[in-house]
Amino acid sequence: MPETLYMVVECFKNKDPKPIYRRFRDQGRMTPEGLDYVASWIDDKLERCFQLMRTTDRALLDTWIARWSDLVDFEVYPVITSPEAVERVGPSL
Repeated sequence: MPETLYMVVECFKNKDPKPIYRRFRDQGRMTPEGLDYVASWIDDKLERCFQLMRTTDRALLDTWIARWSDLVDFEVYPVITSPEAVERVGPSL
């Protein structure tokens, strides 16, 4: 199975980042082996996180989400890089 990038949008429940950062401090990211963290960005209100993850097994992402779903609501989008988009679109231009 090919490696896929996922943009994960995390909306902090009650718009409260403290429980998330507390758990992260105490337990780490809690990702299963085979799910790789790439990068993340937090909105300036500290209510939402945009996290880029990579895996060959989508089920691992679901396992990770289950570990955080009491504190976070998730949206998940498979994404490709801009160069990959150019490669796909280029031949039809």
